[in-house]
Amino acid sequence: MKLAQLASALHARLENGSPDTQITGVAGIKDAGPGQLTFVANPKYAGAARTTKASVVIVAEEFPAISTAVLRSKNPYLAFAHALELFSEPQRYEPGVHPTAVVDSSARIGEGAHIGPYVVIGPRAEIGRNAVLLAHVVIYRDVKIGDNFFAHAHAVVREGCQLGNRVLLQNGAIIGADGFGFAKDDSGHWYKIVQPEPVVLEDDVEIQANSCIDRASVEKTRIGRGTKIDNLVQVGHGARIGEHSLLASQVGLAGSTEIGNNVILTGQVGVVGHCKVGDGAIVTPQSGVAGDIDAGAIVSGAPAVDHRLWLKYSALLSKLPEIARAVRAKASKE
Repeated sequence: MKLAQLASALHARLENGSPDTQITGVAGIKDAGPGQLTFVANPKYAGAARTTKASVVIVAEEFPAISTAVLRSKNPYLAFAHALELFSEPQRYEPGVHPTAVVDSSARIGEGAHIGPYVVIGPRAEIGRNAVLLAHVVIYRDVKIGDNFFAHAHAVVREGCQLGNRVLLQNGAIIGADGFGFAKDDSGHWYKIVQPEPVVLEDDVEIQANSCIDRASVEKTRIGRGTKIDNLVQVGHGARIGEHSLLASQVGLAGSTEIGNNVILTGQVGVVGHCKVGDGAIVTPQSGVAGDIDAGAIVSGAPAVDHRLWLKYSALLSKLPEIARAVRAKASKE
């Protein structure tokens, strides 16, 4: 693809380069070579942009000038994502049902579906048009799924769950497993509480590998439109997550947690049950949320506090032995 065509496709402004330069692929800024495109989103990597061997670099509008050809974009990261699509060959799956698949006669599947080897689709399940179910996917009874569903191998959707359009399940995602609910009886044994309420995934939700979204006993677990959930995440029974939120790897939400819209929970964040995290809040890695978080807040630590306060805590940690010695010395003189 010529550089001028690429600039047009990405809605970017070409600077320095020849419009006729041929671009054949994309690569990271350190590995890219002639004929390849790369990107820089942060000005602190300006040095790497000056030394890259790439033919063109996608940068922000305010990025410093460099000798290499650049494509200036209001959102260089998003532009690079579109560039990856331009140079990637999407995998295509032909419609049809593999002979080893088991599809109940009462199930309804829309046109254009690809049903792979050893897929199981239970009674009264409904799946919309253009679905792709790869090997060993299991869809339980009474599940309802919209159009353009894509499930990678070994994904499971349990009974009665409701999935919107364009839902993507990565390998091993489990939607609607039983919530962790038990009551202790008079003899000290744990009695299982049934969990009949389904999970609801709204349009454009993606659940990545080996994450579990639990069903509840009395209220639906709901994941809002456009939310993306990373690998190895646990969403407890009855939790509610708003729209366009991000949950990074190993996040854990206890039961009945409420997460707002456009929230970011970074890696290994834990949220105590019945807590509310407001719209637009950010919780930094390995933090523990034990109380409600205001909309727009940035919090850190365990228990999580305002991020600026946590930075002060952290700065004092290395000085604690010195402070303790000073306190003991003062106490001994009094």
